[in-house]
Amino acid sequence: MKNPITPAEAVAQIPDGASLMIGGFMGCGTPYTLIEALVTAGKKNLTIISNDNDRVNQGIGRLIREGCVSHVITSHIGLNPETQKGMIDGTIKVDLVPQGTLAEQIRAAGYGLGGVLTKTGLGTVAAKAGETVHLNGEDWIYMPPLKADFALIHAAQADYTGNLTYQLTAQNFNPLMALAADQVICEALEFMPVGTISPDLVRTPGVVVDILVPAQGNRPIKPN
Repeated sequence: MKNPITPAEAVAQIPDGASLMIGGFMGCGTPYTLIEALVTAGKKNLTIISNDNDRVNQGIGRLIREGCVSHVITSHIGLNPETQKGMIDGTIKVDLVPQGTLAEQIRAAGYGLGGVLTKTGLGTVAAKAGETVHLNGEDWIYMPPLKADFALIHAAQADYTGNLTYQLTAQNFNPLMALAADQVICEALEFMPVGTISPDLVRTPGVVVDILVPAQGNRPIKPN
């Protein structure tokens, strides 16, 4: 059994300089409660691995605004000009990775695979992030597995052993990240008695979840 703890207690276990995978897809399925706890705790020099940087002062954008982040690995910063500014003036290192490649790098780490072979970005600056290899008469970009010290994820429901369900677009990155980090911290909108979540609905098994936190003040998850 995993008794939920407070957001402050959860992020107290995250040191400055840690690498964090943060779930969500343009704010849908983003762990807002844990992000606010990171800001309140004044965490610094974080590496953030995420699909996007949300918007200014929203979600991951809160971490950017408050100066918590030194390095971003992501597929999209187009709606956050503060990340763009940090990239240009050199205060934030930004690695832009095609979305599918990023997802597959995370999946490779979680599934114990040796990496990803992709043609996306071949012949462009995106290829510099990996290694171009020649196999069976074709060129490919090899991208290594992508892991993190912590995964911060958001679930619709959790039981007290950590089995998780997700809603809608929140399923895109949260389940992948839950398998690709040394420690998994999940905030959940609703806690259920053990046995009441159908096994068919469990997307993340409790065995990989380390810490549960009740979500506070999260926006309702809506379809994109």
